[in-house]
Amino acid sequence: MSFIHVLDDNTINKIAAGEVVERPASVVKELVENAIDAKADRIEVEIMAGGTSFMRVSDNGIGMSREDAARAVLRHATSKILQVDDLQNIDTLGFRGEALPSIASVSRFSLQTRQAGAELGTEIKISGGKSTEVEEVGCGLGTTVMVEDLFFNTPARKKFLKTNNTEGGKINEFIIKLAVSKPHIAFKLINNNKAAIATPGSGNLRETLQSIYGSTLGDALLPLDFTDEDIRIDGFVSKPSAIRSSRSWQTFIVNGRIIANRAIARAIDNAYHALIPKTGYPLVAMTIEVPQHTIDVNVHPQKSEMKFEDEGRIFKAVYKAVLDAVHPKEQARDLGAVAAEAENLRRHVQNGWQELQEKQGSTSAAARPYMADILDIAGSGTAADGSSLLRHQEGGGSAAYGQPRQSSLSWHEAAAVLQREKAAAMQQEKDFAAALRETAAGDSASASQPSRQMVPVGQVDNTYIVAQDADSLYIVDQHAAHERILFDRFSEQAAQIPVQQLLVHLLLDFSSHEGQLLEENLAMLAELGFGLEPSGPHQFRLTEVPADVPSGEAEDFIREILASLEELHKPTAAELRKAAIATTACKAAIKAGFRLNMRQMELLLEELNRTAMPYTCPHGRPTILKFSSDELAKMFKRTGF
Repeated sequence: MSFIHVLDDNTINKIAAGEVVERPASVVKELVENAIDAKADRIEVEIMAGGTSFMRVSDNGIGMSREDAARAVLRHATSKILQVDDLQNIDTLGFRGEALPSIASVSRFSLQTRQAGAELGTEIKISGGKSTEVEEVGCGLGTTVMVEDLFFNTPARKKFLKTNNTEGGKINEFIIKLAVSKPHIAFKLINNNKAAIATPGSGNLRETLQSIYGSTLGDALLPLDFTDEDIRIDGFVSKPSAIRSSRSWQTFIVNGRIIANRAIARAIDNAYHALIPKTGYPLVAMTIEVPQHTIDVNVHPQKSEMKFEDEGRIFKAVYKAVLDAVHPKEQARDLGAVAAEAENLRRHVQNGWQELQEKQGSTSAAARPYMADILDIAGSGTAADGSSLLRHQEGGGSAAYGQPRQSSLSWHEAAAVLQREKAAAMQQEKDFAAALRETAAGDSASASQPSRQMVPVGQVDNTYIVAQDADSLYIVDQHAAHERILFDRFSEQAAQIPVQQLLVHLLLDFSSHEGQLLEENLAMLAELGFGLEPSGPHQFRLTEVPADVPSGEAEDFIREILASLEELHKPTAAELRKAAIATTACKAAIKAGFRLNMRQMELLLEELNRTAMPYTCPHGRPTILKFSSDELAKMFKRTGF
């Protein structure tokens, strides 16, 4: 008896569907890419319930005849290639001939198509890969494909889909990337009967980006322009001031195909090194043209990855292109002028210091360190790029540092500078202490808390606090500890978190998907202290922020909250609030690398000791590592004596 047999076509199609059709976004991807290959310049996508119940993709492409339409739904039927040698020079997005039969095998599928000059079109209906119906029908030019009840006959696959918002977001993200890669095509996405995306199709990439991300983005775009033998790179990147917390708004297009590539992403990160935070990512819309024979697109079932013949060369080209955009020669000359200005400033401050010494005889011990700091700051501006002086100005330095004078400072002016610096330093410490005192969650301590008051010993790498009690050593992550303090404080607010009104309201632009998510959660965001009002298509006016959140970081806070909401699977109202509070606490907490004095460390440890769960942050990371006397003895091999 034979144990090996050939599978039937229906089973084969369902297995193939598992590779091609991962989720609703995979269906939209295959159908839209077919529309692009059909030379369409207008493509409309409509979805309901995140694409799980209904998807429709319509285009004005060349269409198909009745014979071609009937063949198109057969497995491995394609017009893109004829023989194996054609795989070396693929210039279309699709070529395997698996998409349509795979989609039809796991849904209720219908296709309508008509070519120019034909009186009637062709309609094909397939339900779960069976009972194919072909008939003539009246329809518009081009092709329209409808997919309903995705995975209705494979419930196990349907069970593992995310929420409708998440699935809809994936489709939204893919359409955005396609629109960026094909600015000459007008894309329209309708989500639950609401227009979510509409691009002009003018061929102008800047206009396309502005139609997606908002008109205010235009001023933050830097053009890419790089050519080296057979490599061509163009597109746009954003200024370091315009960043997001994820790579979702980075699009890499190689020979017209959207791909994900670690080497390209790493080259961009390296070019922005020291210009943006480690957790921030700039906008990138990058088009790379290389010889077709130097790439292989047939390395991933969904064609989302690409193999380069010389990946090192691509890395260097991308790095150079982005570096030239972010650090143009004109800016280099400006930085040189800033450096010269900083040297003049140092001389002015030095002269003022000497005059002050001559007129006052000597400087008090209390004032001397502050004057030394002033000279250090002014001196640091003499670096080749002037970056230290710029950082000081951005960080809130006094006007005396940013404006060189025509003559040396008088002793009155120098004394005033000393007083301002001393007052600012004292106020910073007071503000920090007050902020920590306000985060007290209660006077009682739970059984899981440290048994004795921790006393700080010092700080390591401006990130970890080393502390001790009578018989143990502690290492505390200052960011995670402050995050736990803030989380407990925010969670105890029965209603709305204390807020601060913004004197100047901020207008924030969001993508269509983010805007929809905001509208659905405005009440919850209000409870968290973010006052938002719709002020236009996908635009909101920010009027209030939580008292602990710097107004300049409010937009990043909100985007972080939206990102965390998308990751939840069918969340309850309580889970939404908890996730949003955890994100807000994380963003508001002091960061790694922030230097604390002994008093600030004492306050932080006191407040941490009052929290209900001091040993972990809201995201589960440890806040405290404890080493008892016995554990220390074992580490130093002091046992047995």
